[in-house]
Amino acid sequence: MNDIQNNLLSAIETNWYSFVTSIFVFFILYLLAKKRVGFGSRVIVGLVLGLLVGILFQNLDYETKGITTFGSIYVNLIRMLVIPLVFVLVLNSISSLTSLDYLRKIGFKTFAWFLGTTGVASIIGLLVALAFNPGSGIQQAVPEGFEAREIPTFSEVILSLVPSNPFNEAAEGKVVPILIFAIFIAVAIVKIGSKNAETVKPVRDLIQSLTQVLHQVVKFVIRLTPYGVFALIAGITAKYGWDTLEELGSVIITSYVALIIHFVLVFGGLVLLVAKVNPIKFFRKIYPTIAVAFTTRSSYATLPVNLEVITKRLHVSPRIASFVAPLGASVNFNGCGGIWPAIVAVFTAKVFGIDLSATDYIILVAVSIISSIGVAGVPGPAVISTTVVLTALGLPLEGIAIVAGVEALIDMGRTAINATGTTVTSLLVANSEGEFDREAFNSKEDDEEIALGTA
Repeated sequence: MNDIQNNLLSAIETNWYSFVTSIFVFFILYLLAKKRVGFGSRVIVGLVLGLLVGILFQNLDYETKGITTFGSIYVNLIRMLVIPLVFVLVLNSISSLTSLDYLRKIGFKTFAWFLGTTGVASIIGLLVALAFNPGSGIQQAVPEGFEAREIPTFSEVILSLVPSNPFNEAAEGKVVPILIFAIFIAVAIVKIGSKNAETVKPVRDLIQSLTQVLHQVVKFVIRLTPYGVFALIAGITAKYGWDTLEELGSVIITSYVALIIHFVLVFGGLVLLVAKVNPIKFFRKIYPTIAVAFTTRSSYATLPVNLEVITKRLHVSPRIASFVAPLGASVNFNGCGGIWPAIVAVFTAKVFGIDLSATDYIILVAVSIISSIGVAGVPGPAVISTTVVLTALGLPLEGIAIVAGVEALIDMGRTAINATGTTVTSLLVANSEGEFDREAFNSKEDDEEIALGTA
């Protein structure tokens, strides 16, 4: 009985420390907001404080549940916006069009950029993995009880994308079926409106009003980002110790080198050479998207922030942003579907002593592109994509289990790359369609307070 009481008191004590620490940090961040410190600066402060608190709590062996609870609240608030945002914004974006030909054109360009950059990402991941040789000298038993994720069949993938009961799928958080359902309704509005605009005018007015209301709700939630970043980073830092990092350090380093190369050379090059935009200014403006994606590890959770950044900071037209951003959160996996499967494949081959040929490398890139489409709407896209690639190459699926210990750390960078790729594609498509306000982009050095609020 005494042992139970002591354990209970110990749990209360450690959680109490985390709760009080959270309140103290939140108070600091609140004071910074009152002092009109910029949103991006407050996010950085929250991230640094999260790292420090996480390291301290790990060394003291304190529980971080009190802190991570705040992080979960923040993520849940953002996720609550995803389904209504996707539905209303896709409706608003497409229903504002006067021609279905225009929809087909921007749809083709969007998918071309998504798939093209994913293919390049796979090649970069493969080349960096071959250069860094991750897994060399590593011998690790497969974790007990590990079961490889089942690969959905082609018919299962197709059926998962087609809406059957939109209300039920919305309740389950299935984004792609809701996206398709919204496209059907929006196309019908355009079709009817092309014949008799007055018939659908009340519907269009309602959609525009709902869009404005949702934008305001998004601003309310996004203002909590510095607090959420602190809580999420503190929890992750406290969870993973140096032992895990040292054991699989080569995988972490290889992954982030590939991610950084893709970020700088591919995204920076496209922004500079295709959109003719200063990449440094571009990356500075999209920092909120990168920060939220990095800490939440969710493209869907990043969607509300990304929409604000694309329209308010990059000055891309709302109808382009409202089409590309929700689609990108569902099917654009440069990090999860391109870079990561390539690195895991090379790692697995090295650990199990399997030689890969040039033909295998070609298959790897091709399958990565195809699987990035097929996993749309399937939970855990990185795991599914990697499973598909390893299976196509005949490699043991146990390789996925071996890197599972550090995947959460790498997933932060992967998600940031995914979200950034969606932002870049929005800019490229808008620029090609004349719906990018270059003058506003260049004249406003920092309009983050307009987009994201100050408190």
